[in-house]
Amino acid sequence: MLTLLTFPSAFGLYSGSPFCVKAAYMLHLSGLDWRRSDLLDARKMPHGKLPVLRTPERLLADSDAIRHWLEAQGAEFDHGLSDLQRAQSRAMIRMAEEHLYFQLLMDRWSDDAVWHHLRDRFFGEVPRLIRNPVANGVRRSVLRGLRAQGMARFSAAERMERAERDFEAITTCLWHGSFLMGDRPTAADLSAAPMLAAMRATPVATPLQRRVAGDPILSDYIDRMDTTLPLS
Repeated sequence: MLTLLTFPSAFGLYSGSPFCVKAAYMLHLSGLDWRRSDLLDARKMPHGKLPVLRTPERLLADSDAIRHWLEAQGAEFDHGLSDLQRAQSRAMIRMAEEHLYFQLLMDRWSDDAVWHHLRDRFFGEVPRLIRNPVANGVRRSVLRGLRAQGMARFSAAERMERAERDFEAITTCLWHGSFLMGDRPTAADLSAAPMLAAMRATPVATPLQRRVAGDPILSDYIDRMDTTLPLS
């Protein structure tokens, strides 16, 4: 049986990581037998990140690699899409994973009010005496990475303005169907919906959280994904 190594559930979501939720959605759609195994410390995993899929042959790191492997086993996540739609789907995935994701990280790791919730949830198993030094060290590393990536260089207002263009693009797609590429979930939804869900689930009402939670189109879309592809 396949085993999905994933970060545990957090803030009412299947996993605290939208990429782990994406991998779970793909496995759900693949029809293959699989189970989850939760980890908090991914340092010994390939790339030092999750999700990782344990197959009979090897460990597969990265949600894109997991997708390619599942497709090689016969899974089809973009069934019925034209070549143009597949290209548009690819662009939508990159928008979600390479831009909205860093918006989410800034919300989680730079806002002190959110950070306290994140620290308690993600570092709760670290011995109390070293919990704060360990957590704060990871936080500093993440924030350095966000500055190198560029998102931390923008003001809060600038970040929201940039995110707004992405939300408008997603909303435009949803005007034309229940999901981004039509009336059923495809690969683009498996990336975008978990990112939006993670924003909505932020345990503090940040501007980003309020923007997604207060938008009936985006919020209904998140709920529709949960109903269409329920994850146990």
